[in-house]
Amino acid sequence: MIAVTQRRFGDPGVLTAVSTERPEPGLGEILVRVHAAGVNPVDWRTRADGGLGTLGRPPFVLGWDVAGTVEATGPGVTLFEPGDRVMGMPRFPHEAGAYAEFVTGPARHFVHAPERLSSAEAAALPLAGLTAWQALTDTAVPRVGQHVLIHGAAGGVGHLAVQIAAARGAKVTATARTAHHEQLRAMGADEVIDYADTELAAAVAQVDTVIDTVGGACTTRSLDILRPGGTLVTLPGPPCEAVSRRARQTGKRLLFMLVEPDRTGLLALTDLVDRGQLTPAVAAAFPLAAAAQAHLLAEAGGQFGKTVLEIPQP
Repeated sequence: MIAVTQRRFGDPGVLTAVSTERPEPGLGEILVRVHAAGVNPVDWRTRADGGLGTLGRPPFVLGWDVAGTVEATGPGVTLFEPGDRVMGMPRFPHEAGAYAEFVTGPARHFVHAPERLSSAEAAALPLAGLTAWQALTDTAVPRVGQHVLIHGAAGGVGHLAVQIAAARGAKVTATARTAHHEQLRAMGADEVIDYADTELAAAVAQVDTVIDTVGGACTTRSLDILRPGGTLVTLPGPPCEAVSRRARQTGKRLLFMLVEPDRTGLLALTDLVDRGQLTPAVAAAFPLAAAAQAHLLAEAGGQFGKTVLEIPQP
């Protein structure tokens, strides 16, 4: 099969398509013929310097978002049969190797892909969608009618978090570039703010929950508009001790969250898709061999939704 690998850390130019052995499914695993793979910030951070460090040093194959069809099942698998259309986020944060024509993973890291989604849309959903879902249902858990602020709302996680929060009955304020405001309102945002042009504290009253996909100074400023007892979930990385201490002193919850494989969460996301309440946006699609170009675009930012890699099928 063809896979995209790298032999050293570095810029997108280190990504190279090579011919390698096709994997075989083990106990409780399925082999998936990949139709599309999502590109996420963890991908390019891992490519550049190792990211979370769970893949070790190169060579390795990036990617965790998978959409495709089941090619074969390993012993003990009862959930799927060859030919089933599936999507998932296998093995995260350990190596899954989604930038390839075939990938294996535990069967329960996958679900049947919603019929109404294309392969590209299905590949855009698992990692970003589970991140948003776990932040809003397991970590912060805002109640119906409470005010949720979502930073970086045009991004992969952000635009899905807007839809999930709206579907769960929250009042949603989103921050994004002005060019993306109309799309976010159509997805359920009650209010959209251009963070670059507007002082946050002056534009937003106290909120119950903040989903922070930006980090840094954004986290610190968000504490000022978070009500006592409210929860701020930061996704880029753990906050520094000074900011954590400030949160504790003001009676606010500040939590770093890392997404986990979650079949129950994936099923909840597919239910929202089936109900017409959740649609992943594909910003751009590239062939597998153009993974370097996909990383360049995604890493530059400014797009709405997710970048994906597509693999033509025979």
